[in-house]
Amino acid sequence: MFTGIVQDVGRCRGLRSRGPGRVLEISTGLDTADFALGESIAVSGACLTVVAIEERCFGADVSPETLLRTSLGGLKPGTAVNLERALRPVDRLGGHFVLGHVDAVGRLTGRRAQGEFQVLTFSVPAELSRYLVAKGSVAVDGVSLTVSGLVPEGFSVAAIPHTLERTTLSGLAAGSPVNIETDVLGRYVERLLGRGDAHEGVTMELLSRSGFLR
Repeated sequence: MFTGIVQDVGRCRGLRSRGPGRVLEISTGLDTADFALGESIAVSGACLTVVAIEERCFGADVSPETLLRTSLGGLKPGTAVNLERALRPVDRLGGHFVLGHVDAVGRLTGRRAQGEFQVLTFSVPAELSRYLVAKGSVAVDGVSLTVSGLVPEGFSVAAIPHTLERTTLSGLAAGSPVNIETDVLGRYVERLLGRGDAHEGVTMELLSRSGFLR
């Protein structure tokens, strides 16, 4: 589990085939002497397993499923990536609960400056829209952000200068692919309300059936 608070911006050093998957090599400013084989690390929001460790560099396996659902397969040598090591029980939870299980790839569709701040707009697949709410949480390339507004095909966020300086968000161009993970709490609520995949929406009948109305 992660928090969406990026610890370092690393660089793709290489991406080579390994059967149907890939092995991703990342250079980092993090102290890899403290890394352990088998630990989890979020690379631009995707939870990967460390399989090789060098000084200021590590390797991670990328499964066919991860290649299908994320933008990692398109990384080139030198591409910047957001890095976060797994949450420890004693850490402060500065962002929100991020699993590193990417839902889909979205795209940057707009950028608007507000002084030193920037409003970024992203498009997402239609099936993710129901998990996005104004003032709710979303992870974009592993960065914990607050949804500032909803648009017909996605959402917008207001990025503060610190986030722009410490993550890859400032370097995104229009059309850039980004890994999107919606807040898992919304999925649990949906499941507990009995929606499952039926998408019936919240109705008076559903609220009554769930014990919210008498």
